[in-house]
Amino acid sequence: MQQTQVEARKDISVAYLLLMGLMMLSVPVAWAAVGGAEIAGDVRDARGVAQMGALVQVFGADSTSVGTAFTDLRGRYRIPNLNAGKYVVRASATLFVPTTRPNLQLRTGATAVVNLTLAALFDTASWLPAERRGADESEEDWKWTLRSTANRPILRMADDGTLEMSLSEETTAAGNAPSKFRTSVKVGTGSFGASGTHTALSVHRSYAARGVVNVRTDVGTGVEQGRDASQEVEVGYGRRSPLGSASESRTVFGYKSHPELAARGAGLQLFEVTSAQRLSLGDRVDVEAGGRVVGVYALQYGFATYPFLHVVVRPTGSWTLQYTMASSTDLQRFEDVTTGQADIPVALMRDGRLSLEGGRHQEISAARRAGSATIQVAYYHDDIQKGVVLGGGTFASAGNVEAVQSNGKMIDTISGSFRVLGPGYRTSGARVTVSSPKYRGLRAVGEYSSGAALDSIAGKNAKDGSAEKGLRVHRSQSATVRVDGSVARSGTRVRASYRWQPSETVNAVDQFEMFSDQAFLGVMIRQPVHWGDRLPTGLTATIDVTNLLAEGYRPFVSTDGQTLYFAQAPRTIQAGLSLSF
Repeated sequence: MQQTQVEARKDISVAYLLLMGLMMLSVPVAWAAVGGAEIAGDVRDARGVAQMGALVQVFGADSTSVGTAFTDLRGRYRIPNLNAGKYVVRASATLFVPTTRPNLQLRTGATAVVNLTLAALFDTASWLPAERRGADESEEDWKWTLRSTANRPILRMADDGTLEMSLSEETTAAGNAPSKFRTSVKVGTGSFGASGTHTALSVHRSYAARGVVNVRTDVGTGVEQGRDASQEVEVGYGRRSPLGSASESRTVFGYKSHPELAARGAGLQLFEVTSAQRLSLGDRVDVEAGGRVVGVYALQYGFATYPFLHVVVRPTGSWTLQYTMASSTDLQRFEDVTTGQADIPVALMRDGRLSLEGGRHQEISAARRAGSATIQVAYYHDDIQKGVVLGGGTFASAGNVEAVQSNGKMIDTISGSFRVLGPGYRTSGARVTVSSPKYRGLRAVGEYSSGAALDSIAGKNAKDGSAEKGLRVHRSQSATVRVDGSVARSGTRVRASYRWQPSETVNAVDQFEMFSDQAFLGVMIRQPVHWGDRLPTGLTATIDVTNLLAEGYRPFVSTDGQTLYFAQAPRTIQAGLSLSF
């Protein structure tokens, strides 16, 4: 009897332990069901069509999968029972480039809505404008275009018809992505260092280790007197830190040879290295820093550095604060570090030494969304050490070219345009920008700037030797109206702008501003070309005209009686065809 009681007690003890164990195991399950977080949303393509059957995965901080789901008929998904923490959400589907949402912070009991956009494989080489974003643009549009991982383009074409690199965050887990190629032929006149016929070839390749490599070559038209054609070779590399990190870097190495750019009879060769780093500190602060080192040979060697720093702070959802320090108009943001983006620097002999353009720009700005529009107010200070002034005219003979060069001008012997280093000056100014949202694919921007610029008092009777001395600093202002966007269905991209400032000025007011190189009336049209099976897919035609009405010219007479002119933006016309495959 006693033995039976002991065995019964043992059975009760075992049952009690099993019950306690089951209760302990059930606690996390109950807690997850009651207090757990979840992720929900929808998956669509670039046109907004819901994608049924897309795979959505959630990865933890150690890159392990913690949840999966497939989208329903409406493209919706839901992944429940997640613990609080930081996650990465990834969506993939057949014939689409996978898209990722990194740095998603979940709190206990919260539901995070994550809508993802998939880019079709044939859409990954679609063209986007190669320009700095201003606070006048919608922040959400900017995130869609350049900052988010959804539908990020692999390649893009600049407004001048050249290819640029747009580093992609999208990488597949298995192997390397296929290479992308683009070849183009462009014919133009009036452009400094870009006139004549230019043939370019670009190669883009993405790697599974989150790296991107771009190679670009450009061969121009040969010039007279037995000189070789211009040549440019650039290699760019970009890399993101491991999955979930908010750091990204880019580097571009470039070599350019331009025999047609005569500085006292010598062509120009340069080697440049451009590098930048972008770091996101949570969702509120972005820091971008980098610079360019340039080595130039034009009878003598010269070197220059152009650093930049850009900080963005988002204290609330509607306000954005920014600080920018830059020393080059074409390198102010992380996205400016791309192949085919850098301008050719002006290098001229001064006091027996090779002198390069330079200056320093500092700016603080605040932007706020007002309904559907965005308003930005900025204050800036420029310290221009050597201001660049553009010009052109008819050079009747080689002797005339040498005479102009002896007065400190760098000449493009193909287009007849030239550049000169004007006097340095300091100025402060303000800028107000208003941007409307896109309507039927088009966006309107209005802008007003105050500051200072160089103007010419030389007049038609001044000789070449006094024309440069006649440049003076003058308080001025400018106003810009711009419309750009894409036309639905046809795929036509249009940009039309008019930038006004007093006609006597010969360089831009607020020259570090994003529209400063688009003076007076300019029009750009880019059109995909289709003709059934007669033409290959991926063919695009482009025409770009700057200063269509030839405004703002300040003429003067050279020493041999030829009429030359200074101009803030000489009229240029460029047209070309490109093929992507």
